Amino acid sequence: MVLMATAYVIGLGRSGMAAARLLKQQGWQVIVSDAGQSEGLKHTQQLLASEGITVQLGDRFTPDPGRMQQVVVSPGVPWDLPGLVKAREFGIPTIGEVELAWQVLKQAPWVGITGTNGKTTTTALIAAIFQAAGYDAPACGNIGYAIGEVALQALTEQKQPDWVIAELSSYQIESSTSVAPRIGVWTTFTPDHLSRHYTLENYYSIKAKLLRQSQLAILNGDDPYLRQTVRTWPDAYWTSVTGKDSLPCPPERGAYLESDWVVVQGEPIVPVQALRMVGGHNQQNLLMATLAARLAGIAPAAIVKAIESFPGVPHRLEHICTWQGIDFINDSKATNYDAAQVGLAAVAAPVVLIAGGEAKAGDDSGWLDIIQVKAAAVLLIGSAAPVFAERLAQVGYSNYEIVETMERSVERGAELARSLNAKAVLLSPACASFDQYANFEQRGEHFRRLCLEHL
Repeated sequence: MVLMATAYVIGLGRSGMAAARLLKQQGWQVIVSDAGQSEGLKHTQQLLASEGITVQLGDRFTPDPGRMQQVVVSPGVPWDLPGLVKAREFGIPTIGEVELAWQVLKQAPWVGITGTNGKTTTTALIAAIFQAAGYDAPACGNIGYAIGEVALQALTEQKQPDWVIAELSSYQIESSTSVAPRIGVWTTFTPDHLSRHYTLENYYSIKAKLLRQSQLAILNGDDPYLRQTVRTWPDAYWTSVTGKDSLPCPPERGAYLESDWVVVQGEPIVPVQALRMVGGHNQQNLLMATLAARLAGIAPAAIVKAIESFPGVPHRLEHICTWQGIDFINDSKATNYDAAQVGLAAVAAPVVLIAGGEAKAGDDSGWLDIIQVKAAAVLLIGSAAPVFAERLAQVGYSNYEIVETMERSVERGAELARSLNAKAVLLSPACASFDQYANFEQRGEHFRRLCLEHL
């Protein structure tokens, strides 16, 4: 009797499930370990058990070189978890879910998109362009459709996609040593996830690794931090919304705006107004997406077609409804100060802002500055509410209220917007969601449902 090799998957989110199923398809005996014991996880445990995959809930992962031939880590699991450090010391091959998928999908060219902010919109826009050009080019990774699912489909159907359009977080890059895209895109870089990566230098080096392993690298030339690193990227392609004179590279290696047109390598491609999403940051996303498409050889006509029909991305400045002339806008993806600052800047003032959740480390000064300029009132929810209230008071902003819940924030937001003649009620939390929700999507969906049901 031949014993099957055993692979352990750590974490039972969507990526963990995809990794488990992919390993099972490859002939491994699969055990999934998760510290949680929620009803949702118990349901998933039963589902995977019916597929021949063992799930151990309430489990603290402990490496056992005698039983484990491979360990695969979900993105949400810290790479320096003591058990994983020990597994690597024991010599047990330990990789991330993206690395596992790469081993199946590396025959297909990848576009790998990373960055602190802007990567989801850029990923969705790139995928829309490639698909408009007739390619089988799934958007996957951190965008919500696990790369492991794409790999499983490719393995089952014995057919590689034409392109893989992968949004990759620092967590995913950290545990994926050999992923080497055809085109790498770096949208922005500001302090984030420092509770996991500890220093800005660590965070930068993780993201830089993806771009250095890419055949072609595209970087945001308007990002202050990335612009300081120009000399370390001699062969990179750069973008700028302020014109070709602002490019840190020759125009033939860049994309820029000129006379309200997107110009790539000297060629006008599409008018800026073809993209219906608001905000200068989305113009930057448009430049990077268009440049990536041209570097992949996609014709301008397909690019124009995709951009004109692009609906935007849920939870990123998503217009939910207009009530009594007031727009209600869902920007739940704004999970840090920089993203929330960009979101507030993109919306017409005056605004009633809903902020709060699980606070992150970071510099809040720019966010506080724009609140004072554009917010008629601020409603605070979640565990960060008292801290945010204190910070607002410290900078002399007094028109805030702690409302605690999303239900109360929508109700009170409508009242205040009407009395203050505000143009919009904006959910842009500047926080993670984990104090009240499973993820930012659930938070945004709750806001959407409340708006549509009660306004």
